[in-house]
Amino acid sequence: MNEKVLVTGAAGFIGSHVAEHCLNLGMEVVATDNLSGGCIENVPEGCEFIEGDLKNEVFVESLWKGRSFDYVYHLAAYAAEGLSHFIRSYNYKTNLLASINLLNQSVNNDVKCFVFTSSIAVYGANQVPMTESLVPQPEDPYGISKYAFELDLKAAHQMFGTNYIVFRPHNVYGPRQNIADKYRNVIGIFMNQLLKGEPMTIFGDGKQTRAFSHIDDVAPLISRSTRNPKAYQETFNIGADKPYTVLELAGEVAKALDKPHSIQRLEARNEVVDAYASHEKIRAFFECKSPISLADGVRSMAEWVLQSGPASPEEFGKIEIEKAMPESWRKSFR
Repeated sequence: MNEKVLVTGAAGFIGSHVAEHCLNLGMEVVATDNLSGGCIENVPEGCEFIEGDLKNEVFVESLWKGRSFDYVYHLAAYAAEGLSHFIRSYNYKTNLLASINLLNQSVNNDVKCFVFTSSIAVYGANQVPMTESLVPQPEDPYGISKYAFELDLKAAHQMFGTNYIVFRPHNVYGPRQNIADKYRNVIGIFMNQLLKGEPMTIFGDGKQTRAFSHIDDVAPLISRSTRNPKAYQETFNIGADKPYTVLELAGEVAKALDKPHSIQRLEARNEVVDAYASHEKIRAFFECKSPISLADGVRSMAEWVLQSGPASPEEFGKIEIEKAMPESWRKSFR
């Protein structure tokens, strides 16, 4: 079929896996990333890589110079949901305005379908399991930015006829995840702490529930979605079904790494307590395999982490608001 596609965030976690699966489908892949959270080693061999920042309109326009794309897979984002309260300007520039720049060029250049990875953060503290029929009520700037762009995709389709597919993944983990980021990716944070002989830190009582989703349950579906026109103009939850508490997760991570462990409890932060989704809709549109179990998925990530070794935690460069920030985060900025 020789489709030519653009994958953003391709040096990051989910983006690099989607790019790899697009290559496996026989697509010609142009990969882009600003390398702020990913690394060049993640970009799959066989991609044409272009470094640049989607917040820069001139750069985004240049991606189409001498090229055309059948599909755009937009995965570039800074997905630190809890931190987004304190980096509001950065959040909206990175997750919303950059997305608008990309959509503008996609419309102007007649892209056949724009695939967007949103998040179940758009639901807020909605009833669980969260279904696509619920009216989103995001409670943090990250979720707001994702939902705002979902609405803009719908508006662009109504005005210009641009096709789109929205995926709402949740708590995705696996090889190539940035375990140095101390503000997101709890499995990576736990593994990095254990490798360094540190206690695993948990906000509050640890009874928050999430359905942790292995990358292999997410990336293959996203990559092949454009070949199913029935999915155009649809929104799908995507990921694992079974929720676990953060305390249960900590036990699985320690077991997978075969490390002694202890728990350090931190003050509870303002977050949705229970967040997991229904996946009945996506199974009606796509052939989906059974989700990888948490034990098997964590074990496979642990094998990768043990080969890579621990990482030095990365501090976020510029906090915009310190008021009400968790004390454990605030200390690192003093």
